[in-house]
Amino acid sequence: MGALVLAAGDEFTPPTAEAFDLPPIFAGITKPMVLVVLSVVIIAGFFLLTSRKMSIVPGKGQFLVESLYDFGRNNIAREQIGAGEFLRFVPLILTLFTFILVNNLFGLVPILQFPTMSHIGFPLALSALVVYPVYHYAGIRKHGLGAYLKNQLFPPGAPKAVYLLLAPIEFFTKFIMNPITLAIRVFAAMFAGHLLIMLFAVSAEYLLLHGGGFLSVISAFSFAGALAVTFIEALIMVIQAFIFALLSANYIGAALAESH
Repeated sequence: MGALVLAAGDEFTPPTAEAFDLPPIFAGITKPMVLVVLSVVIIAGFFLLTSRKMSIVPGKGQFLVESLYDFGRNNIAREQIGAGEFLRFVPLILTLFTFILVNNLFGLVPILQFPTMSHIGFPLALSALVVYPVYHYAGIRKHGLGAYLKNQLFPPGAPKAVYLLLAPIEFFTKFIMNPITLAIRVFAAMFAGHLLIMLFAVSAEYLLLHGGGFLSVISAFSFAGALAVTFIEALIMVIQAFIFALLSANYIGAALAESH
């Protein structure tokens, strides 16, 4: 099929990672930066507007915000952190979930059409500068530095000789890799999904405009593929926001736990 495409017109150039390297809009400010600020405005406006007139019998807006809060509170924070200490972390977990969700969904909004989390810097900043210090600080504050490090690096029940190998692995995992893998999950999903949508869309456009004859008909399948991938990506966007918040709560719960 590639030979037919080449014979029909100009050479097809698939989208690459360079498509995510957007030029500055003005004064060094890029589109992803603007989208991050926009997401904060949207989220703050949503919670303020839907909660300003609370009533016993909730309207649609109040029901939506209460359902979202209940989901973050009970299904994520309470389940992962524990009933005794989860409440003070609910605002953080709910904020992480809604912030990542909105920035992911930007990839489906016409004109915007860019998932902010497909730039590794944003999820890495959330992970390394927000989640990472919070759960280590929470653990150190509860147990003390020495007891916390012992709890994290020396799981009980292992032979003492094994700790020579186990302690460095635990340190590498919990103090270095955890924030990196937390960020990479959402970044990789958003990057790959958006790239796949672009590939189907650009392929469909190329086949339609330059393929001619039978290849123009084939373009319909590429358009259908782009649509199908878009629906799948929408589901993944929600799942990845949930996973990020879930793992963040899990790390906090593990830091607060008495033993591992």
